Amino acid sequence: MFQTEFRNIIKQSKTIPRDHKWKYINLNPSASTVKGLIKLHKLGQHIRPVVNWRNILTYKLSKLFTHKINSTAPLPKTFNIKNTTELLQNLWDTLIHPHFTFASLDITNLYSNILIKETKMILTDTLKYYQIDQ
Repeated sequence: MFQTEFRNIIKQSKTIPRDHKWKYINLNPSASTVKGLIKLHKLGQHIRPVVNWRNILTYKLSKLFTHKINSTAPLPKTFNIKNTTELLQNLWDTLIHPHFTFASLDITNLYSNILIKETKMILTDTLKYYQIDQ
């Protein structure tokens, strides 16, 4: 039932070009899989869940929308880094005074409480601001 609804939404979409709609339909979708990676560097050997989303029905479409949102209304990258190399380069270029203190934050349950209604409102407002048809 969900697959049929999803296909109908893609068919009716004005955002996706007609000849590309087939690219965003996963022909053999399955439930996401979860595996646990043990955090060996921490006492008590906590387990970090790693979820594989690639086989779920909406994966390809979510990648398309992520790309469209990032290309049309990019967020400032003030506090974002791509990888460890970029972090090290930024630290190398930063003047560090003796009174500075370093902190490492371990974020637990990241993104578990995203409010869907508010997120939709933010995206709608952003698209309006950049004058993009929904």
